[in-house]
Amino acid sequence: MSITLHGVGVSRGIAIGRLHILERDKLDIPEYRIKADDVDTEITRLDIALEIAREQLCAVREHIPRGVSSDIADFIDAHLLMLNDSLLINEAGRLIRKQRCNAEWALKLLYDSLVSVFDQMADPYLKTRKDDIYHVVYRIQRILLNQAPMRHEIPDSRLRGYIILAEDLTPADAVLMQHHGIAAFATEGGGPTSHTAILARSLGIPSIVGLHEARCYAQEDDLAIIDGANGVLLIAPDEKTLAHYKKRQQEDKRHYAKLITLKEMPTVTQDGVVIELNANIELPGDSAAVREVGARGVGLYRTEFMYMNRETPPDEEEHYHTYAEVLRALDNRPVTIRTFDLGADDQTLGRQQEANAPLNPALGLRAIRLCLRKPALFRPQLRAILRVSALGPVRLMIPMLSGVGELKQVLQIVDEIKTELRSQNMAFDPNLAIGAMIEVPAAAVCADAFARQVDFLSIGTNDLIQYTIAIDRLNEEVNYLYDPMHPGVLRLIRMTIEAGQKAGTPVAMCGEMAGDPRFVRLLLGLGLREFSVHPAVLLEVKHIIGESRIETLEPLALEALGSEDSSVILKLLQGRAGR
Repeated sequence: MSITLHGVGVSRGIAIGRLHILERDKLDIPEYRIKADDVDTEITRLDIALEIAREQLCAVREHIPRGVSSDIADFIDAHLLMLNDSLLINEAGRLIRKQRCNAEWALKLLYDSLVSVFDQMADPYLKTRKDDIYHVVYRIQRILLNQAPMRHEIPDSRLRGYIILAEDLTPADAVLMQHHGIAAFATEGGGPTSHTAILARSLGIPSIVGLHEARCYAQEDDLAIIDGANGVLLIAPDEKTLAHYKKRQQEDKRHYAKLITLKEMPTVTQDGVVIELNANIELPGDSAAVREVGARGVGLYRTEFMYMNRETPPDEEEHYHTYAEVLRALDNRPVTIRTFDLGADDQTLGRQQEANAPLNPALGLRAIRLCLRKPALFRPQLRAILRVSALGPVRLMIPMLSGVGELKQVLQIVDEIKTELRSQNMAFDPNLAIGAMIEVPAAAVCADAFARQVDFLSIGTNDLIQYTIAIDRLNEEVNYLYDPMHPGVLRLIRMTIEAGQKAGTPVAMCGEMAGDPRFVRLLLGLGLREFSVHPAVLLEVKHIIGESRIETLEPLALEALGSEDSSVILKLLQGRAGR
């Protein structure tokens, strides 16, 4: 009997193959006390396991294919850095000495305490970083327990052409499996912002996450189909379904071959409207992917990674050299740098969790609120961005503004820093463009006031949608309500675009909605003329824009705005191509 399961598609493409169900060992972690005389021996045992784990990851790094985005190596390096993290290593050693417990149990205690901290984080990207801690700790614990290598860790071709189904995968798993020639993978957990999901897109492996309990419905070597675009896993498909997807596979190959020819082409609609198409990046290594797809520039450069896995924040020079590296790697394409979007509850800088941690950190002291509360964190980043603006086209973007008062405080600090830099004879662009992210409903309602104060606006739909509908998009109990087509969301987007048009202030969109092929034409009809999307979908978005006519899309958008039901809007989009 054919079974269809639905998850979240994170890497497009269709794959057909046999299933390999990866059952990661549920480690039975022993707990026992050691003698005082054996403490140093136990710490040495932990040190040896750490060294073996480093050797394993270095070997994985050697398997990374040449010519792919350098962010793949960055993710493996992130795990290597964690193995060298003095905070992690010293804390494990401290627990062994203090509690005189075995190394495996010390790691479990440490992991449990760190996970409770990450679960309190507001930012979805940072929240999923707890997976990386698990992957590193799990690797060390397997070594300590003398576990045999798993099937995908053995260098042979037995997995070539297989679809991997697992509870979760590490970045190292993804690299090794790609090296073995797997066709696709699907996981029961994970999200679109996990490292493994990002890697899947970079490696071009069709992938789905969030397939809850999928392994209950599958058996080893079942024939399966992965539809990465729609997040569908089909198990034991019938002949008619199999033939349909084989045909789609061939159509996709021809389509992707056509997409790559668009790389050097202008982004313009059929009726001559020029659209600005930029890319979102999270790491300096993502610059290669931006060049590969011919993006005009970077519309969103997230800087939170600089604060991860460290005890002290980056100083001005580290900020400056990191941004300068990105600018050079992009061959002087324009770069929009977003100031850090962290929460006071996060532990990225090695702070201990407070007893009064906020119950709802998404609504707490985070992003620009934290920046204004802690200028010692904020000012070094602003100084670095201003200084790097002397090297090339750079813009500054402020996240999570809810009122113009916050914006005025930022502008005042920027003016103060400009005065400081002049007195120190340090170069900067005096006309550095400053923009506001519109991701809080109050900001969208007051977009006209923001548009008069800044050089550009950028709509962050990920947060705008969840705040508008009042749901946590990472909460599996309510994330089914996360709906970009909600009439309230569409009206806030339209309100923001109209405010920008009236003030003569450009409006971009950098949220996931901008890169979803289902919504591109609707956004064009709503008046959006600047998109910033993940590099993996940029050429698809460009293709849709090139086949669209604004004059026919505007009536479609008006009809959608007049609807009271998101399902009706979606049917409207599906029923009319809008070209």
